[in-house]
Amino acid sequence: MRAGATREDFPMPQGSHHSADDPRNGSILIYVNGELLPRERAVVSVFDSGFILGDGVWEGLRVHHGRPAFLDMHLERLFEAAKAIDLDIGLDRGALTQALYRTLQANKMEEGVHVRLMVTRGLKSTPYQDPRVCVGPATIVIIPEFKVPRPDSLTRGLSLFTVHVRRGAPDVQDPKLNSHSKLNCITACIQATKAGADEALMLDPHGFVATCNSTHFFIVRRGEVWTSTGKYCLAGITRANVLRVCREAGIPAFEKDFSLTEAYGADEAFVTGTFAGIAPVTVIDGRTISSARGPLVERLQRLYLELIERDVGRRTA
Repeated sequence: MRAGATREDFPMPQGSHHSADDPRNGSILIYVNGELLPRERAVVSVFDSGFILGDGVWEGLRVHHGRPAFLDMHLERLFEAAKAIDLDIGLDRGALTQALYRTLQANKMEEGVHVRLMVTRGLKSTPYQDPRVCVGPATIVIIPEFKVPRPDSLTRGLSLFTVHVRRGAPDVQDPKLNSHSKLNCITACIQATKAGADEALMLDPHGFVATCNSTHFFIVRRGEVWTSTGKYCLAGITRANVLRVCREAGIPAFEKDFSLTEAYGADEAFVTGTFAGIAPVTVIDGRTISSARGPLVERLQRLYLELIERDVGRRTA
């Protein structure tokens, strides 16, 4: 935020990531390559691979009772992605976990916290894509913020707009990689915003429903929960956990191809993501799916929160 500017100078983000400003975030300490720095000094070089090329991977985490929820799953995804792009993080999982807790404890953060953990390939000797011109270790940044979803995002329902931007095939840029290169999702988000919707609904290369620009998409039809096959979307942690709670609760849940026609005819719809968990969807392309949060979505929200409690309850900070 530029000097002298206020929050009112900038449009508030909408959708499942809609949150109120928290003044405590002005004085947070941010982890940058082993140092804890105040917000105004937390910077990386213009020669960093992430800045020049979007060459890096990241994770978003929610903190409950001082502990990142589903940390093992997030670290598994991060290290798998780093291996896939031949990026040496430079820290093992234990050391990275210690860095996360060190950052949280330095900021006295226990609850209502969202963390962005980012790893890039590090400094380059010149602005060029070849990883061989990197001249140092990976850049690791941890940004913790006091940030919670607005309550109405979890009850009132979101509106989605189907955009022309498709999820790509894995031989173009594998959508399973949670990379810093998010331009296709950004262009999808822009189109949905211009259409007056909260988030973008994206199709796969075959025209089936894939995912949203920043969340995963589910529908409910006749008591069954449907989501995409997962071939053209990120391997979502919350997505996987929703499928898990469905199995545990005996709720029929399927990963399958389905069309917009089937989405329009759904009884309920919702999106999932680390930040907001489960948020209902009530409108798709101007068509009303439901007038409010449906009973199955409300039940899944409760089951998901119980799963979080179980996960953090077994973890020692």
